[in-house]
Amino acid sequence: MPPLMVAEHPTVDPTLAGAPAPIAPRVRADAQRNRERILEAARAAFSSGAEQVSLEAIARDAGVGIGTLYRHFPTRESLVEVVHRDGLALVVARATEMLGTHEPATALRLWMDDYADFVGRKRGMAESLRALSKAGVIDPSDTRALITETLQRFLDAGARAGTLRNDVRADDIAASLVGIFLAANSLQPGQAGRMLDLLFAGIRSGS
Repeated sequence: MPPLMVAEHPTVDPTLAGAPAPIAPRVRADAQRNRERILEAARAAFSSGAEQVSLEAIARDAGVGIGTLYRHFPTRESLVEVVHRDGLALVVARATEMLGTHEPATALRLWMDDYADFVGRKRGMAESLRALSKAGVIDPSDTRALITETLQRFLDAGARAGTLRNDVRADDIAASLVGIFLAANSLQPGQAGRMLDLLFAGIRSGS
């Protein structure tokens, strides 16, 4: 009896068998672009001054469907968290950039305006930020500590350069900034900027 022959089943290249070529890299790129557009639209919407911003409006401004938004950010709070953390990281990074391109006193005054813009953008996220804080997802004390550390960098550099006072506490400046920002809604146009100028004048060396 001839030996039993076993049929061979070679591995078939799926692309030769009519299967579509892998598209994962393109899908990932498209998803990343959609996510960035959603975040960009959210940043603009939250900084518009409106106290309440709908997710539908953000999705529309981003040019995506509401389902796409929810796939990236299942809840309003998850979107707000990313916008908040990205904004805070950018404010801190701007300090390094400004200290590298301006003398310390000028850098600090420019950074104060950037920080004011960051706080202004948070008004449209206030309710969600309170919920995130209550849930322990975001700790306001961590934000205050990071801002205080950033201010200390300006003070240290300014003291070395002789342009900022060396007897001013960074946490006092941080508290003063918060006071100005909290009052901003009830101030006349341009008044917040003048108050920042007054605070800055008190920090300058020789003032």
